[in-house]
Amino acid sequence: MPDFLLVFAQSHSEFRLPELESVAELYGFPLSLPADSDPSRPFMPLQLESEEHARLLASRCILIKYVYELYAQGGNYDELHVANSANIHLWSSYAHDTSFKFLVTAYNHKIPESRQRNVVEGFDYMGFMGKIDLKNPQIILGCFEEYDSSAGLAITRHDRDGRFRQVYFGRLVVEGSARALVKTFDVKKRLYYGNTSMESEISLLMANQAMASPSKLVYDPFCGTGSMAYPIAYFGAQVFGSDIDGRQMRGKAGKDQPPGVLRAAKQYGVADRIIDLCTFDVTCNPWRCGDLFDTIVTDPPYGVRAGAKRLGRKKELSEVQKAANIEHQLSARNKLEPYIPPTKPYELSLLAADLVVLARYLLKPGGRLVFFLPTVNEQYEEVDIRSMLCDGMLLVANSLQDFGSWGRRLVTIRKATDESYPPPSFEEEREPGGHVPGHKDFREQYFRGFKKED
Repeated sequence: MPDFLLVFAQSHSEFRLPELESVAELYGFPLSLPADSDPSRPFMPLQLESEEHARLLASRCILIKYVYELYAQGGNYDELHVANSANIHLWSSYAHDTSFKFLVTAYNHKIPESRQRNVVEGFDYMGFMGKIDLKNPQIILGCFEEYDSSAGLAITRHDRDGRFRQVYFGRLVVEGSARALVKTFDVKKRLYYGNTSMESEISLLMANQAMASPSKLVYDPFCGTGSMAYPIAYFGAQVFGSDIDGRQMRGKAGKDQPPGVLRAAKQYGVADRIIDLCTFDVTCNPWRCGDLFDTIVTDPPYGVRAGAKRLGRKKELSEVQKAANIEHQLSARNKLEPYIPPTKPYELSLLAADLVVLARYLLKPGGRLVFFLPTVNEQYEEVDIRSMLCDGMLLVANSLQDFGSWGRRLVTIRKATDESYPPPSFEEEREPGGHVPGHKDFREQYFRGFKKED
C-alpha cells in the first residue's frame, strides 16, 4: 500500500482521527495507520490502497489541508535522504521533463531563506531536469519540518533552527477542498441563525461523523435554528427536524414566509432535502415504529444559552387550577388561538441517557447517533459515557473540544444489533443508585463556576 502524508489544519486535533475513520467507512476503504501515530501532531503518515482514496479523503474531510505522497521521513536530513534514495521508483519518472516547484516549510517555526536554499540543494541527487515553475508546475515537492512548541522556552529562533522533531518529504497529491465549506456555512453569513447556532466547522465535522450521504434519512430531535440540517442536507441526505419550541425553527417569519430554517436552507440550495419541521416534545414523540433513520445527529440544549425542556409542570396544580387550565385550553381552541403547553427542566444526564435509548429504537441496524455532551473536565471519567450505553449500542468515538474548566464531547454511538426494540418510556422517576456522571446538573455547575457546593 502506498504511503501518504496528511497535513492538517491546526484546529480540533481530537476530531481528526474520528473524522478520517468515518469518511473512510463512508466510502468503503481501509485506513492503515502506524502504531505510533499521534493525531495531535500536524502531520500524519498513513497507508492507503490508492491515490483515489487520498482524493476522496481530501474532498470530504474538513480538517485536511493537503495530502502528499510520502517519499521519505527521518529524524534528520541524513536519514531522510537515505530513505528517499531507496524510494527512487516513486519519483524517477518525474525527473527528466516534468516542471516542478519545491516548497520548504515548518510547523511551529520559520526557516530562514538561506537554509531553505540549502535544503533544496540537498536534493540535487534526484537529478530533476524539468523546468522550475513557481506558478503552474506539473508537480509540487514539499519538505516539512515539525518542531515542538517553543512556549515557555528561553531559546532564540536562530538557536532553535534545525532542531526539529521529524522531517517529511513528498509530492503533493491534492489540496483539501472540503475545508472551503467552513466559510460557505459561516453563521455570520446565514439568513437565519440564533444564539444557540452551532459554528460551521463543528457542524461539518458532525455531518462527517454522521456519514451523511445521498439516500440517507437523518433526524435532528433538537433542531433549533437548523445548524445541523444544512451541512447534512448539503452532503445529500434527507433531513427531518423537530423541537419542543417551534419558535426556534420558525423565527420571526411573516404569514407568507417559510420558517427561518427553510429560508436558510434555500440559501444553501438544500431546501428540497428538508422533509419537514415539527413541534413536539421528544419524550412525547409521534413515532409509532422504529428502525426509521440512518442517523440521528443533534446538539441537545444543556442550559447555558438555552435550557432543555420537556412537557409538564414543576409543581402539580390544585383541582381548582386544573379546572381553570382546562377552561383556558378550550377557550384558546374556540378562538383559534395557539395554546402553549407548560414545560419543565429536563436534566442533562437524564436527557443524554434517554437520547441513547431513543436512538436504539429509531435507528436502522448500523445507524449512528452523533451528539454533543458538555462535561466538567475535572470531574469527567470515561465511565460517564459508558454508563449511558444500553444493550445494542456501541461507542465509536468520543472527542473533546476543550474550553478550560469545561468542554463538550462529540460522542458517536452505533446501533450494533439487528434486534428491534420497543419505544422508550422516558420515565421521569428513576431508580436511585448506580454511577452519577460528572455532567449531572451541568447547568447549575456552570453558573456556580464549577465550584463544589458547601
